[in-house]
Amino acid sequence: MPMSKVTRHGQVTLPASVRKQLGIEEGDLVEIEVQDEKAVLMPKKLVDKSQAYFWTKRWQDAEREAGEDIKAERVKTFDSVDELIKDLDKD
Repeated sequence: MPMSKVTRHGQVTLPASVRKQLGIEEGDLVEIEVQDEKAVLMPKKLVDKSQAYFWTKRWQDAEREAGEDIKAERVKTFDSVDELIKDLDKD
């Protein structure tokens, strides 16, 4: 098991093998939680504010549903916008 030394300002260097396994890159954030006398590190990625909507539960649920529809071939294709509008107006 890899080990690391705590330096003067409480800094710890994550061994390369650990960074690679967790996909941690320079500049990434790591959340630290204490669990039963253990420090558990959880890699976190920052999302640009303009892209944050994509990671909401509502959006991800819709993405999952769309993926299932595509997989089950519950989709339609149209040769033109007019065909699409005609199909929407059917109801």
